[in-house]
Amino acid sequence: MIRTTLMLPEELRQSGFDEARRRGISLGEFIREAMRAALTRSPRSGGDAFLDDGAVYSGPVPVDGSTNLDEYLYGEKP
Repeated sequence: MIRTTLMLPEELRQSGFDEARRRGISLGEFIREAMRAALTRSPRSGGDAFLDDGAVYSGPVPVDGSTNLDEYLYGEKP
């Protein structure tokens, strides 16, 4: 492995350290796992983050979503 120095804001470093400790791994391993995940993720939308599943909304989808789209997006009926 090649040693690399990263400049992290204290809050981000502490959050990463806490999560790594929770998982029982080192901060370095946590960062490597996060980088691997980010680099191997393949967008289903061809690179458009807005259309990438999960980037906009993740959860149950109403069955009438296409019919009542304006109401769901803007809170108003057409």
